[in-house]
Amino acid sequence: MSAGPEFKFNEAISFVIDCKDQEEVDYYWNALTADGGIESQCGWLKDKFGVSWQVVPRQLNELMSDPDPKKSNAVMQAMLKMKKIIVEDLQKAHDEN
Repeated sequence: MSAGPEFKFNEAISFVIDCKDQEEVDYYWNALTADGGIESQCGWLKDKFGVSWQVVPRQLNELMSDPDPKKSNAVMQAMLKMKKIIVEDLQKAHDEN
C-alpha cells in the first residue's frame, strides 16, 4: 500500500500476535525486529516498515487474570519492565507472590 508521504504508520493501528508459548514469542519477535525493527515496551515493537505489533504470549492473560490481586499485580509489574515478554519471568513473579 502506498499512501505517499502524507500518511505514515503510527501506533493508532497495530497487529496483535497471540502466541502459544515462548518459542512463538521469540520467533515473531526476532523476525519482526530483524532488518531495522525497533523494540518497545511490554511486548510492543515496530517492524522495519514502521508497523506496530504486539507479540503476546497466552500465559500473560492467564497469569494477569489470577483472582489474587497480589499475584496479578506482580505479573503486571514484571511485564512493565520488559520489552519482549518472557513467560518464565512472568511465571516467577506470579509464583513468588
